[in-house]
Amino acid sequence: MLVIFWLSAQPSSELPVFDWADRIVKKGGHMAGYGLLGLLYWRALGFRQHKCWMAWFLAVLYAVTDELHQSFVPGRHPSLWDVVIFDNFGAVISLWLAAHYRKRKRMDTIRPAVEEQSR
Repeated sequence: MLVIFWLSAQPSSELPVFDWADRIVKKGGHMAGYGLLGLLYWRALGFRQHKCWMAWFLAVLYAVTDELHQSFVPGRHPSLWDVVIFDNFGAVISLWLAAHYRKRKRMDTIRPAVEEQSR
């Protein structure tokens, strides 16, 4: 959250320009940042399956407050699209992948025990 806040506090004149890839790098940064934030929230909630949506909600809520914060930074402006598309999808995709990985890992540990019992 501190890194996101710090990056959002940078005036537009101090932000790097990545030529043709500017949008890709910056919007990818949104997705990566909020994807990681969603995972960290879920970790803080104990990786409980029913708390996954709470982690998503907290990440998106922070995205809203971050956009509000940007409205006070010179040369920056809030963007509902950043929240709805990039921040939201970053959190959703990372949480879905993590939940899928955890479910698959859990099934792999259960499967050998079931096979052993059937022998």
